Amino acid sequence: MRVKTDEKREAILAMAKEVFREVGYERASMAMISARVGGSKATLYSYFKSKDELFAAAMTEAMEEQGDDMIRGLDPENPDLEAVLTRFGRAYLRLLISPDALAIMRVAVSEGINSSLGAELYARGPGRGLDLVTRYLTELVGKGTLRDCNPRIAAAHLLQMMEAGIVQPRMFGAPITIDQEELISATVEAFIRAYGRS
Repeated sequence: MRVKTDEKREAILAMAKEVFREVGYERASMAMISARVGGSKATLYSYFKSKDELFAAAMTEAMEEQGDDMIRGLDPENPDLEAVLTRFGRAYLRLLISPDALAIMRVAVSEGINSSLGAELYARGPGRGLDLVTRYLTELVGKGTLRDCNPRIAAAHLLQMMEAGIVQPRMFGAPITIDQEELISATVEAFIRAYGRS
């Protein structure tokens, strides 16, 4: 029975993703999604309490897997901090400027004031990422690879520098005018200068 339940949940998520991509968050409805899945709205609500919850699950599921792969690359045992952060930066930007990530961010910003959806999407995405990078940097501080600092602030600095000039233009549909490789290289250099052991 569990396998059947998991299969049904996955079918709902797959169909919901299609609907959200086709018509957008605002125009999508639970009735539209249940019609596509081939079941009743009651069945849909037995898996997801609201459209907000379904959107958050559908749109972040695949991104969470990519995010997990990206975070696994932050290996505190690897002594080549520059190489680790460079690989992380490339993966981080690829994830952030993917169509799904941009769609999620746009909905989070537009709906965040009116519902708990923005906070939910933040917790599943950027908030979770900040926590995981903080954990990695905490280990580096403990090993003496980084100077004594607040790892959460250092993580926020790293992530924001990685995004600078890349994510915001994409959010607005504007062209990116900064070379991503150059940005990553400059970010890693600045981060190591600011937080590395002299």
